[in-house]
Amino acid sequence: MTRPPVMVRAAERGLAPFRGKRAAHLLPRARLGGPMPWVIAIMVAITVLSAAGGLALANLVARASGDLAGSATVQIVEPNPAIRDAQAQAAAAMLARDPAVVSVSVLPQDRVERLLEPWLGAGASDESLPMPALIDLRLQSEADAATLDRLRDMLAETAPAARIDAQSDWLAPVLTALSTLRWMAMGLIALLAFTGGAAVWLAARNALDTNRDTIEIVHLLGGDDDQIARIFQRSILLDALAGGFLGLVLGSGAVMLMAAQFAALDSGLVAGGTLGPTDWLVLVTVPLFAIAIAVYTARMTVLSSLRKML
Repeated sequence: MTRPPVMVRAAERGLAPFRGKRAAHLLPRARLGGPMPWVIAIMVAITVLSAAGGLALANLVARASGDLAGSATVQIVEPNPAIRDAQAQAAAAMLARDPAVVSVSVLPQDRVERLLEPWLGAGASDESLPMPALIDLRLQSEADAATLDRLRDMLAETAPAARIDAQSDWLAPVLTALSTLRWMAMGLIALLAFTGGAAVWLAARNALDTNRDTIEIVHLLGGDDDQIARIFQRSILLDALAGGFLGLVLGSGAVMLMAAQFAALDSGLVAGGTLGPTDWLVLVTVPLFAIAIAVYTARMTVLSSLRKML
């Protein structure tokens, strides 16, 4: 078999067989000129956004569940304002003496009107629609059915128009929906990881096909499969580092922008979904996982293809 010109010149000059760094110069490489760094950057940015959303929802659900576990609301539904106010004061005084109750707060009527204004419109009053009196309770322990039934029996005589409900009951569908969104965010992250690995697999296969002749020469010059795989690893590592850093910057910027928008809502429920230092540390590790997946996928793809090639 006729030896390739590169091998002939190497032999004439008494050069040793090519190893990792020497062989690396035979393969053309492009930095930020090809699509791979940008693909990785987009994947990392979307993953950072998804992870931030999942962490924020997890924090929100955990905080809301903890705050509402021992909370209950008493409504005095009475059309006569005088009777309603009297029953509200009597109920609050009786509940304050109960050992299971930590605190009792009667909401001012103007605040009740502001709470109902988004649904009833401005100007709603007792003349157009009777407003209930609301009493906020904080209990020593969880607002379970037994405790609520006992308090309900106590209120039956003092405030016949009173209704008592655990706040966690009427917010349970909301918390369930938020938990579902959190799991959807985790599923999206897994899908993005799979898609990123598939993109690296396609890029590695394409690079192998493009450089098939050069790879055969590297083999003839003494390079083995592991050395060739390291060449591609080095190339994808640099692409993944550039793409991962860019994706982290873009994703973090988007997260901070969204956090500022939600903070402007000045809502207690939304405030429970803020990200802490540990959450940001998790987001910083996203590019590291992306780089590890890219390098590992490239290595396995190259080694598997080389075994079939030769």
